[in-house]
Amino acid sequence: MAISDEPETVATALNHSSLRRRPTAAGLFNSSETTTDSSGDDLAKDSGSDDSISSDAAANSQPQQKQDTDFSVLKFAYRPSVPAHRKVKESPLSSDTIFRQLQSHAGLFNLCIVVLVAVNSRLIIENLMKYGWSIKYGFWFSSKSLRDWPLFMCCLSLAIFPLAAFVVERLAQQKCISEPVVVLLHLIISTVELCYPVLVILRCDSAFVSGVTLMLLTCIVWLKLVSYAHTNYDMRALTVSNEKGETLPNTLIMEYPYTVTFRSLAYFMVAPTLCYQTSYPRTPSVRKGWVFRQLVKLIIFTGVMGFIIEQYMNPIVRNSTHPLKGNLLYAIERILKLSVPNVYVWLCMFYCFFHLWLNILAELVRFGDREFYKDWWNAKTVEEYWRMWNMPVHKWMVRHIYSPCLRRGIPKGAASLIAFLVSAVFHELCIAVPCHMFKLWAFIGIMFQVPLVLITNYLQNKYRNSMVGNMIFWFIFCILGQPMSVLLYYHDLMNRKGEVD
Repeated sequence: MAISDEPETVATALNHSSLRRRPTAAGLFNSSETTTDSSGDDLAKDSGSDDSISSDAAANSQPQQKQDTDFSVLKFAYRPSVPAHRKVKESPLSSDTIFRQLQSHAGLFNLCIVVLVAVNSRLIIENLMKYGWSIKYGFWFSSKSLRDWPLFMCCLSLAIFPLAAFVVERLAQQKCISEPVVVLLHLIISTVELCYPVLVILRCDSAFVSGVTLMLLTCIVWLKLVSYAHTNYDMRALTVSNEKGETLPNTLIMEYPYTVTFRSLAYFMVAPTLCYQTSYPRTPSVRKGWVFRQLVKLIIFTGVMGFIIEQYMNPIVRNSTHPLKGNLLYAIERILKLSVPNVYVWLCMFYCFFHLWLNILAELVRFGDREFYKDWWNAKTVEEYWRMWNMPVHKWMVRHIYSPCLRRGIPKGAASLIAFLVSAVFHELCIAVPCHMFKLWAFIGIMFQVPLVLITNYLQNKYRNSMVGNMIFWFIFCILGQPMSVLLYYHDLMNRKGEVD
């Protein structure tokens, strides 16, 4: 006899059209092999009983017979002899259920959000009552911020470099210049584009936010210029091979024809991607209401991020000594105390930029591919984290650094090391240049990821199907990595500002 997993109410039992007889011992335990996960709407027939009544017969019976049937169903439904346990099942909070995503835990997630908001709201109120409003705007915006016109003009002048790259590509398409000259011109354009803003920021005593914004924009434009030049170079090579009649693998057949148009370049420069192609997947329209809601979220979370930095992180750093020069235990205590607000700030930054801002930009330009990140929080190794948390940069690295190295015969380990080296240089530029100091903490921190990749990969291979690697990743992420870097840079910056003052 097949039995549904969920108990039925009396009303449900009365609606069933088949009678249940007391099962025999053989029919009771053999029925588990034919059990189905029905919702209770249909009761399977007892394979060992000849007294069951089909639903068709019940539908054609007289009203008096139907009342007898309903009474029989109520009388024989869920007798004590009916088995209550028929399957091997895991508890909803067991590790197999959680990590295999067999059970939804949305309710527990909502509970964690409510508890997190309640606890941190109390801590915020307690902090304000004890220390008062300690936010100072001089670090972010000063009286010089409105006079940062050299940085603003430099930001506007960055548009010259994509135009120069476009002119070079048009000349190359018309075969007015040779390939070596094209490569040399692109190299000059990209180098000047990167060095020019660095010199402007270093020569101007600008606000920190202005310098960071200009450096981030400079690095984005540089990555786009490299992708634009590299992609067009490869498309020209494929076009020449096709003209010669050479047989190419299917993977090298171009999906789009080789064309150099200003429209494709202009769209590429504003699209939320770093990899150039002549055409992108597009959405049909712009959702204006959705964009407005995301903008409101962006403003709110940006304010939360600034509040945590000024109200919590800044006092911790001011009351600390240099972690590499003072007492070791005191330095560890400062790092642990800084780790929690640092995680909050980093998560807010990630949500604001990678989710809100990039999706807003994609919606405005109707950019279809919005996989700006993957589930990096489930990363079991450091390598998985770097592959999933920043998809635009990861795709650029694979396309223009890692894969070209492999095609030239460079081993995979060396290619990965080159990719980390490029990433480390740009991380250092984005932090050191606006701070007007070169301590190489960001560079060392990124290059330190290389041995961590090897260690976490070894642990993952040794302890398969476990979350050991994920726990190590979160430990490094929350305690050893970012809090240490933030403390070093923030403390050195405050010392520098004190020396300058």
